[in-house]
Amino acid sequence: MKKRTVSFSRNTTNIFFHLLTACNLTCRHCYINPDQHGRETLPPETIENWLAAFAGKDRPAGGANVIFLGGEPTLHPDLPFAVKTAKRLGYGSVTIDTNGYLFHDILDKVAPGEVDYFSFSLDGPTPETNDPLRGDGAFARCAAGIRETVRKGFDTSLIYTVSRDNIAHLDRMPALVADLGIDRFFIQVIGIRGKSAGAENPLQLTREEWMQAVPQTARTAADKGVTTIYPKVFLEAGEPFECAGAVADNYFIFPNGRVYRCPLCEDFPLHGFAFENDALVPRPRLTETDLFGLTVPEGCVMNKLIQPDNIAYGPDGRPIHRIACCMLKEEVRSD
Repeated sequence: MKKRTVSFSRNTTNIFFHLLTACNLTCRHCYINPDQHGRETLPPETIENWLAAFAGKDRPAGGANVIFLGGEPTLHPDLPFAVKTAKRLGYGSVTIDTNGYLFHDILDKVAPGEVDYFSFSLDGPTPETNDPLRGDGAFARCAAGIRETVRKGFDTSLIYTVSRDNIAHLDRMPALVADLGIDRFFIQVIGIRGKSAGAENPLQLTREEWMQAVPQTARTAADKGVTTIYPKVFLEAGEPFECAGAVADNYFIFPNGRVYRCPLCEDFPLHGFAFENDALVPRPRLTETDLFGLTVPEGCVMNKLIQPDNIAYGPDGRPIHRIACCMLKEEVRSD
């Protein structure tokens, strides 16, 4: 068993490209905010131009990596065009994040050599847990989509977003992940943005709840041969804080042209960049970029400003645990 903290990809550009915000599901914790992200479905010409803006970035580790998202990206009829364009432009890897419905016969229009991963979302090991969060019938359709994707030779990963609604069922996921033939398992912390930001009941977990459930589940999945990745969330005593926005090269693109460097900012017009006439331009201050260098006792300044309820304080008023950058990950794999 090997566990390691995955350092930020300083020499690689990672593009999280939302092609549209439309979706067939209405997940209770969806982070998409159409008022802030737009309601457009990007045309092929725009997709190509925006991909080209990042493809030419000079990175010694190779081409940029792109993750196509939505909404539900397979609802976009030109997703195969986007995949093939990314490959033609020299992107190092292409991932499609999907809810598993796999619209427009996407599996017949792209090849395993063109898509590095199909990444599926399930938020429970059974329909009884998953479907109240994601929609009636979602578990069955996603499981069937995973099995068909594996059968056709694609590599797959699975994302489980942990919240107070489903933490009690996380320990049952490793068996399901192994049974489905999944290659990588991502346990994701819920972000208080989009629908979650307006939820009446608090969905975030305490440090104790997170630490009791997540690392052990990761080890169990790794024992079954599934590489498991989860956000570090809480820094250890004395462990330095580092912000991906300051040292890494991540871009979160939305259909209205907003380009963020930090996903925690996506509910607000704080984006550091924007596409204007298909050119990527920095926005005038004040933006998220101006906040990346700030130092606060709580660790992540964005977390302190936007979702502070996961910070606990001692009698002296100082934080008991510092919050890591949301992009800092732990990886557990079998030796």
